[in-house]
Amino acid sequence: MGDVAIVGIDCAFPGAAGVQAYWDLLMRGGDGIAPVPAQRWAARDFPAVGGSGGFIDDADVFDSDFFSVTPREAAAMDPHHRLLLPCAWRALEDSGRAPGDLAGTETGVFVGVMGGEWGRLTMSDPARTTALLGSGSSTGMAANRISYHFNFTGPSLAVDTACSSSLVAVHLAAGSLLAEECDTALAGGVNIVLSPSLGMVYGQLGLAAADGRCKPFSADADGIGRSDGVGLVVLRRLADALADGQRIYAVLRGSAVNQDGRSNGVIAPNRWSQQRVLNSAYRRAGVAPDRVAFVEAHGTGTVLGDAIECAALGAVHAVPRDTPCAIGSVKGNLGHTEGAAGIAGLIKTALALHHRIVPASLFADRENPQLRLGERGLRLLKAPMRLPRGETLAGVSSFGMGGTNAHAVLGSAPRTPRGAGTDGARSRPARDAVGVFTVSADTPEALRRNLAAQADAVAGRPRGAAAALCRSSNLVKTGLPHRFATAVRDTGELVDALRRAAAPTDTAAEQGRPWGRPVVAFLFTGQGSEYPGMTAGLHRESPLYRRHLAEADEALAPHLGESVRDLVLGGDERVHRPRFAQPALFAVGYALARTLTSLGVGPAAVLGHSLGEYAAAVTAGALGLEEAARLVARRGALTAELPAGGGMIATGAGPGELAGLLAAEPGTAVAALNGPSDTVVSGPLDALERITRQLTGRGVRVARLPVTHAFHSPLMAPAAAGLRTGTVRCARPAVPLASTRHGRVLRHDLMDAGYWAGQIEEPVLMDGALAALVAEVAPTHLIEIGPRGVLLQIAARGGRAPGVEYLHPAPGPASTGLELAEAVAALYRAGLDPRWEELYAPGHRGVEPLAPYVFSSARRSWDRESFVQPARPATATVPDAPRPGRGAGDGRDGDDPVLHAVVQAVAEVGGHPPERVVREARFYEDLGFDSVMIMQLKNQVEARLPRVGEVSVQQMLPALRSVGALADFLSDVLMARSS
Repeated sequence: MGDVAIVGIDCAFPGAAGVQAYWDLLMRGGDGIAPVPAQRWAARDFPAVGGSGGFIDDADVFDSDFFSVTPREAAAMDPHHRLLLPCAWRALEDSGRAPGDLAGTETGVFVGVMGGEWGRLTMSDPARTTALLGSGSSTGMAANRISYHFNFTGPSLAVDTACSSSLVAVHLAAGSLLAEECDTALAGGVNIVLSPSLGMVYGQLGLAAADGRCKPFSADADGIGRSDGVGLVVLRRLADALADGQRIYAVLRGSAVNQDGRSNGVIAPNRWSQQRVLNSAYRRAGVAPDRVAFVEAHGTGTVLGDAIECAALGAVHAVPRDTPCAIGSVKGNLGHTEGAAGIAGLIKTALALHHRIVPASLFADRENPQLRLGERGLRLLKAPMRLPRGETLAGVSSFGMGGTNAHAVLGSAPRTPRGAGTDGARSRPARDAVGVFTVSADTPEALRRNLAAQADAVAGRPRGAAAALCRSSNLVKTGLPHRFATAVRDTGELVDALRRAAAPTDTAAEQGRPWGRPVVAFLFTGQGSEYPGMTAGLHRESPLYRRHLAEADEALAPHLGESVRDLVLGGDERVHRPRFAQPALFAVGYALARTLTSLGVGPAAVLGHSLGEYAAAVTAGALGLEEAARLVARRGALTAELPAGGGMIATGAGPGELAGLLAAEPGTAVAALNGPSDTVVSGPLDALERITRQLTGRGVRVARLPVTHAFHSPLMAPAAAGLRTGTVRCARPAVPLASTRHGRVLRHDLMDAGYWAGQIEEPVLMDGALAALVAEVAPTHLIEIGPRGVLLQIAARGGRAPGVEYLHPAPGPASTGLELAEAVAALYRAGLDPRWEELYAPGHRGVEPLAPYVFSSARRSWDRESFVQPARPATATVPDAPRPGRGAGDGRDGDDPVLHAVVQAVAEVGGHPPERVVREARFYEDLGFDSVMIMQLKNQVEARLPRVGEVSVQQMLPALRSVGALADFLSDVLMARSS
């Protein structure tokens, strides 16, 4: 049998709501036994059953809105199903995956569940039977509901072999994985003690403990105490889990299932069958019994059951070995969780192997001497047992009342090497590396709730680096509509940011739902933004930026004869000279743009200001990197050959105001039209000085630009002539490119030699190009691609892109990797799903545990009598003469009788409060309707709107986008039939 990894766990047991709480309960030797809650039954009415057991707190809580289940359906659902859905979500999160990422995959679901008590309790009266109760009480639906709500298409089955159900489910899941029926499997079981009925059966069979407690292998053992429980594990083939870098709790080395056959009775255990299933499991796992350090036994605490199990264990494990095989049973802590008993033992064993310590077995202090454990090569764990280094093997047994036995062999997780750098050397990632921590939820309230939970969990950790924790949150906490993201370096900063966002006064939670993907445009900065050491901080912190800057450096090196990267990062003052400034700015622009696109930030359009057009052309696909590098190096060399003496000034004046001044100064020209009153002038320095004095005298803003030549003026003619010679390998842009030479979006134009020659001497039409870009793609975000903030300021002054968010991943000399991370965080909040992995160095790509999702506890469903009635017959609520008007779309339906009727019908069928059924509510995603409910809705609508007459479901289907769409459709039908 191949190896299967346990990569995710979630559970809830009496006194232990969650994996960590379960482990804490086991390690402190606690138990979850308590008096029977009045919600279940009145214990005084059933004295034969006893007044204690193991009960999960809040077993009636279900976040139906999260799973898009109507309140009426939630109330009709078997509580076993309601417990499984959130457990499945949290287990998948624990495996390091956002559950939504598995939608549409052949993920398998295997659930052990014992009996069908909910159906017996709710469907015994045929007069009260409903369709929802029919689907809600089916045992098979325990697995099918998970597959349906998570959109899993792999095997999906419920298993009932009584008390061994959940371990048999794990066995079947492992087989399905190894047969490649699925690549991921959820396996486990669930049990809820809904009534005293089975307890009465145990009592009549002489199997019930008087105090409701299981006391396995104890001299005081007197029977079974029943308990609730739910637990699921996420399983993957070991090779796949290792390849994907998932945390592995333990490895399922092999398992086996058999049957007692004809023994002393259908419910009597069979020692020989138990021996055979143990030996079969060890054989399939390829291990000898003497290598098994401990066994999590079935251990119910019945006199006969304990005796037979110990005899079987001894027959297999009483072999020459250094130390006896340790045994224990979690039923001493929890009671007998029946259908969930096997998964309770499996999770305990996996956690013991993970933490390398086995908890003591409760009630072991009064070991039953009649079991003769010592002579059988066994020892009952009276204290926690630490596990030695290296691989440890353990067994888990679970035996069904009807004779179906299961045994699983688990091994400790294999050691994995630490991440290595690209050169093969072990890397030491920076402790202050930046990351983006993400949280998502289904509502603003849920986002606040989960922000607070994450804050508490992170605050409980030692303060330290946050990058690996952030990366884990990106994998797990990103799949829901309401989003939060913050860029941080350490956990202290993270806790503060989480608590600020979770505060009721913060608006981040309300603003956290994007309704689409962001539309991003890149603006590439031109010459004048360069400075020694530009982007050095980003280069130091971002492996991705380092890689792409190296690509640009490699492309430029043959033309420059030296490394532009070294020049840029080394603080070389030559970066101000045109020969180096232009290639340096091109390299930075290219690397920044490629860094963003590698992170999944694809531009809807690009714009380059002057020199910035070269990197923009590469990003748009109009030029290749090598060709652009050749052209930029040529441009820089040609510019360097020009005589000095020219310059540029930025003015707060329009072209009309400048016309007279320029006419009086030969050699001057408009170099850039950045906005209506934002013009750059080029020309001889003395002429620019005279223009400056006149403008400042008029109170006009003037600033000299840090350039060496009068770019975009007639003085550039020699350089333009040099660029016009030769051919340029170019293509039409694959991404809309707003040309600042032409002031429009290029469609069929080629950026050939003539384009680049004209581009250096003609004015930069920034204002027109930006207006064309905005009209073309309607961006939601403008991102400046350059080492200093220039173009975003121009855009803000010009007012061409109102309501657009401005981002800059490298805004100046003080910038580091933080600004890049902040830009990615902002885009994630706006609806982008980045390629998060690229943000982190390999050393920060480990798996860190995160607090599980916290579901709403506002809605409870337990009172069976309130929900067995079908939807009430509807009465007509609309006058004979239909009103032609439509609702205002503000959620109020009082003045629209058709909308009012639809709202009431939806509320009745789904069990929703009418105020929640707003015009915009979607039937499937928001209100949880399915095909059965649509049929019921059709009947309700026809009864409430008698003049509509009969409307088929096929006719209604196109209008089932939302409540308002259905009301509009019915209004049209009414008007048509009235006329």
